[in-house]
Amino acid sequence: MEPRISLITLGVSDLESATRFYEECLGLPRLETPPSITFFELGKTWLALWSRASLAADAGLSSEGSGFRGFALAHNVHSPAEVDTLLERVAAFGAKVTKRGQPTDWGGYSGYFTDLDGFLWEVAHNPSFPHV
Repeated sequence: MEPRISLITLGVSDLESATRFYEECLGLPRLETPPSITFFELGKTWLALWSRASLAADAGLSSEGSGFRGFALAHNVHSPAEVDTLLERVAAFGAKVTKRGQPTDWGGYSGYFTDLDGFLWEVAHNPSFPHV
């Protein structure tokens, strides 16, 4: 397997609301797609939003379940102030800030939020991370 991720698909409960959050709040560049799915281009990786029931059925799994899913998506920014600004912005769009921005033990600054469907995102300023 080549060392890359091509597509991340999130199973969402309300495609229209989730699309609006990712497009209008986070400012992700939306691609033209059919009405049942939404794609955003994130460089060489795409993010897809699809109904939770459809994604589960496609994988042959039950769509039931909640709570911590065992992973987090992360977005790195240029400064601690940008961490705080983005956390305030997502909260205004209905996301839940689960951890306010604060200094980390690895020399950066980060906080967490869950999107409208409970997917966990870290927003971090890591002065050593090369991809910002």
